[in-house]
Amino acid sequence: MIEKIINILKSTDGITDYRLNITERKSSEVFFVHRALETVRATDTTDIKVTVFVLHDGKLGDATFSVYSSYDEEKIKNEIEAAKKKASLIDNAPYELPSNEELFTEQPSNLAEYDKKQLVSDISKAVFAASSYEDGSINALEIFIYKDKVSVANSRGVSKTEVRHTAMIEAIPTWNADGESVELYECHNFTEFDAAKITAEIDMRMREVRDRYLAKAPEKKIEAPVVLSAPELTQLFGELAYELNYAGVYNHSNAFSRGDEIQKAPSGDLLSVTMCGRMQGSVRSAAFDGEGCTLLDTEIIKDGVACDYFGSLRYASYLGEKPTGNLGCIRVKAGTLDESELKKAPYFRCASMSGLQLDIYNDYIGGEVRLAYYFDGEREIPVTGISISGKLSDALSSMRLSNTETVYENYSGPDKAVFKGVEII
Repeated sequence: MIEKIINILKSTDGITDYRLNITERKSSEVFFVHRALETVRATDTTDIKVTVFVLHDGKLGDATFSVYSSYDEEKIKNEIEAAKKKASLIDNAPYELPSNEELFTEQPSNLAEYDKKQLVSDISKAVFAASSYEDGSINALEIFIYKDKVSVANSRGVSKTEVRHTAMIEAIPTWNADGESVELYECHNFTEFDAAKITAEIDMRMREVRDRYLAKAPEKKIEAPVVLSAPELTQLFGELAYELNYAGVYNHSNAFSRGDEIQKAPSGDLLSVTMCGRMQGSVRSAAFDGEGCTLLDTEIIKDGVACDYFGSLRYASYLGEKPTGNLGCIRVKAGTLDESELKKAPYFRCASMSGLQLDIYNDYIGGEVRLAYYFDGEREIPVTGISISGKLSDALSSMRLSNTETVYENYSGPDKAVFKGVEII
């Protein structure tokens, strides 16, 4: 199919360049209801996207379409012609596509070492090992094991392929007591199988769903520093990084520029952020982006100050900057906060939020907190029915980052951060 598409593209008049993005995915999937195995499924799919480029009147247009296995040669020709017409109506400034690069690489992962059936069995045992509470259980469990072969090829001699191994667990920890039921949804992605780590992760969620059942709204206003964990920090630092993307700079929509103070008059730990391609343990880790551009790790914030930009080849070309590629992972330098120091005074730790709300332009940070723990100096007390709200600039200036690190989705860095001046309401 790929060779057929390329031959048709080469023989079609009016196309300046082309690119193919191909993802071949093999998966093993299992579905449990409680502990009973309900469904076992294996899939083998190929996703093909074709982008055609048309240079016209000093402008460069592009259009993308998908090719399905049912397409015959005539259908592919029709799709190419339609994409060519669309591309001729788009007036982007020209830029040079990646050229003359070849690569075949495989990301290291112990998932590749396992027999798939055995791996699924071992993962399910690790999950159910955490279901040891009298009133708690795993109501449903789904396990997905993926082997992806991701390829990019273009008319300029780029031919790159990367094999990636990932896994995903979707679980519903449930707490039933006194005729009431509380559920949480847990989605855990990983690239390395560690049974003890999976059991610990699910056990933490089991305790959280129990505490959601027990939690009550605080009787009086809580005043304490706010602690955020990896899911919220991923969003916070990702939003800051987005403001230093080439696309935003080119379109004049960026909140920050090189040399700007991200932290004004800081009293806590200084923030240093690096955008990365490959990151051990991250399911977003990659050697190249969708354009076929090799990913170049780039530090964009150093000691609280914006120091560089990052982004796609296209916008890098427009700005006359170095192409870093569309970097998908974010690494944050660890801070100085030790767990023993954290527990010297009361704090308010957010465990589950409906989503962190950020507005950089209006200097706001906040959100609804579904479950939190108020540490009164001796113990953590589960609370619910509250929100947090504050000035983002004040929160960043006072921020203390933990000296212990974690990997979560596309984030690697401190596993928690403490913010002063954020109101608990």
